[in-house]
Amino acid sequence: MKKTLSVLLSCVICSTLLFTACNAAPEKTSDTVAKAPIEEMLVGRWMTSEVDGKPAAANENIVFNMVSPSEVYSSVSRVDGNRSPWHSPSLTDCTINGNVITFTDGPLEGMSTIREFVITDFSENEFTANFTVTQIRGGEKTVETERVLTFVRIDEDFSSDIIGTWEGSCTSEGSVFDDGQPHRWEYHDDGTFVYYEQNGDEWVVHNDGEYFVDGILLCTRWSDGDVENREWWDITIDGDTMSWTALRDNGDGTTFTAAFEMRRVAE
Repeated sequence: MKKTLSVLLSCVICSTLLFTACNAAPEKTSDTVAKAPIEEMLVGRWMTSEVDGKPAAANENIVFNMVSPSEVYSSVSRVDGNRSPWHSPSLTDCTINGNVITFTDGPLEGMSTIREFVITDFSENEFTANFTVTQIRGGEKTVETERVLTFVRIDEDFSSDIIGTWEGSCTSEGSVFDDGQPHRWEYHDDGTFVYYEQNGDEWVVHNDGEYFVDGILLCTRWSDGDVENREWWDITIDGDTMSWTALRDNGDGTTFTAAFEMRRVAE
């Protein structure tokens, strides 16, 4: 009888220890993500901070602003092979299924673009996702991009503050932008801008083009003959002072940070 009780007691203790150990084991990231209220936590503006584990260059930035799970605006300016998307803050068809966010754009000129983010890690102010871009034309699907992106929450939005005329110069000494000359930009509320160069005491129009600001991301594009040019900057505006910074690729695997400082020109 004693032997039977001893065996039973041992089984109870083992079962208790096994149950406790299972409860104490940390959840896997995928389980945590699946249980997170992603739709609620995603509300707000987000911008790329890393691409494949490295700081994102300015031209790789993507911004999306989720007003609600059914109202999402995305912004991107990219020159990537045959793809040159230019999306100023545009309403995007968005679906959220568990930890998968899908943006669908188009069809435009017979082509639809699907951007899929499979979230692998999520917190209140940052998330990481496997990112895939698929293009559909004539029923044929082509995967164009596969990357790992990290996004951070952006609280500021300078889309209204930038409107007006600004004058300044490059502050990143030795960079390709450092010409030692003052520059002037005039931003209009219709999404167009004018760039001026100084000639003696006069400011002369050099070119005009389009721009958009989404959060802290400033994107511009303009034509020089048959060639389209684009620029990307992270900006901050404090009263009448504006700062630009941009992580750029030197083309040899190294990077540098370009910067400008400018003041608002009184009307």
